[in-house]
Amino acid sequence: MTSASIEAFTQPSAAYGPSDGAIELSIVMPCLNEAETLGICIHKAATYLRKYAVRGEIVIADNGSTDGSRDIAQNLGARVIDAAEKGYGSALMAGINAARGEYIVMGDADDSYDFSDLTLFLRELRGGYDLVMGNRFRGGIQPGAMPWLNRYLGNPVLTGIGKLFFPNPCGDFHCGLRGFDKAAIESLNLRTTGMEFASEMVVKATLGRLRITEVPTTLAPDGRSRPPHLKRWEDGWRHLRFLLLYSPRWLFLYPGLFLMGCGLLAGLLLISGPRGIFDIHTLLFSATGIIVGLQSCLFALFTKLFAISEGLLPDRHHLVRRMRALSLEKGLILGSVFWVMGCILTLNTLNLWKGSGFGQLDPTVVMRIAIPAATLLICGSQIILASFF
Repeated sequence: MTSASIEAFTQPSAAYGPSDGAIELSIVMPCLNEAETLGICIHKAATYLRKYAVRGEIVIADNGSTDGSRDIAQNLGARVIDAAEKGYGSALMAGINAARGEYIVMGDADDSYDFSDLTLFLRELRGGYDLVMGNRFRGGIQPGAMPWLNRYLGNPVLTGIGKLFFPNPCGDFHCGLRGFDKAAIESLNLRTTGMEFASEMVVKATLGRLRITEVPTTLAPDGRSRPPHLKRWEDGWRHLRFLLLYSPRWLFLYPGLFLMGCGLLAGLLLISGPRGIFDIHTLLFSATGIIVGLQSCLFALFTKLFAISEGLLPDRHHLVRRMRALSLEKGLILGSVFWVMGCILTLNTLNLWKGSGFGQLDPTVVMRIAIPAATLLICGSQIILASFF
């Protein structure tokens, strides 16, 4: 989101709390037709800033409301920012970019989060943490506030996957109430425009080695009479897709190594002869596992290098420098070794065929040579092409 895509409405920019000093805290709320609950949320946020003498502002990132939400926010003294690009993430980035506070607390404008007491968030931010996540499972989820499927399956599963791929202290990846240091989060170059923005923030903060902690927060039932903007299955898939795409190890490398290991083990067991009911047919599938596994590992390497070059992932392990040491010539040599071994085995099968007068061959014998030969030729070709890439 560039500054050109953000337009501020002409209005008073009210600040709350002490009348002097720089704005410390910006409370940012994305908004799309939230007229029923927006005023309540602004009132609670303003009450907090005044009660605890926090110099702050309330920023409403409007994403195209047509129900008078912008007028409500302006009349209550909040700053209204027009987020031209549609999407939850786009709206939040517009609000974050426009915020003037050192710290930001973001939360939905549906009255499900309590803006009247953000003390725990601000305390941790003042203590030096870059990202402070709310945890609804620790703070309490009121009856009817979260669908059963989201509470006991969707959120725990996606959070578990997120913590497995990107170890961090967050027990609720998708909590919409969170606080952060503005400069630290802006340095992450967040890009997603939809609901997966919530996951991107946590993932990139983890990869960027920001200081992360969590505090308990509560979740109340949505105060609106209309259905929420959240699309359970579509948004859940977008979160999962994001986690997979940002972790080439789990998407490509580990499955690839597993396939290669299983294929190699089965191949070594069957190369000398059948094992019970397992014969050359199983040997063929073991070769398939090796080939697909190698391709998957190469994809992991390509994806990682591309993500680093585009600034999507940090080069924490100096992968680019290590790859420069693996020259084209070294890759060509390794691939050629595989190719030569495959050619030798191929010539062996031709000799067997010639020895039989170019007649019928016993497949259980010749295929134990032909399958490894084809596997070596394919893998050698993959390595040579990958080296040129």
